[in-house]
Amino acid sequence: MPVLERLIDADAFLDMQHLPEYRDNEYELIQGEMVKMTAPGFAHGELAGEICYYLRQYAKKHKLGRVAVESGLRSAFDPALVLRPDVSFTRHARAPQPGDRGLNAVMPDLAVEIASPSDTLSAMREKAALYLRNGARLVWLVILDEERVEAHSSAGEFQSLGISDALTGGDVLPGFRLDLGRLFDL
Repeated sequence: MPVLERLIDADAFLDMQHLPEYRDNEYELIQGEMVKMTAPGFAHGELAGEICYYLRQYAKKHKLGRVAVESGLRSAFDPALVLRPDVSFTRHARAPQPGDRGLNAVMPDLAVEIASPSDTLSAMREKAALYLRNGARLVWLVILDEERVEAHSSAGEFQSLGISDALTGGDVLPGFRLDLGRLFDL
């Protein structure tokens, strides 16, 4: 279970990341509380790499936007929220400039969260709702153990996709398609 620290805002959170006791740990800021993230396993990292690879190839080919892994993103609406999606896509018009080292003050258009062993589905769905309330348009929740993905959209649409289905990018990544059988065949 994540360890909660203390109430702060995104600016204080960013400043604290430079302190020795926080430097080697990964945190998110949710409702002003620093939440220590558990270290993901190899399968989690491998799957994040695969998703990043497919998204990046598609986004570059179609000149749609930028893809990142484990990037801290702060909310433009909530000063006490900083999230670190496992993978994110942000269209060019909203993405930080190349070389920008600060926290992007906008949620990604697409956030991908991959379940860690300590994650519950209800907690993951709550995080998806946070992304959507703060400007994300699409969230993919990847449940590795079940070889399943939940797609949540800002329009309120929900899909539960299994290994025989294809994941699509909707209006966020028009034309993007990834067969889940291919994704989970690691």
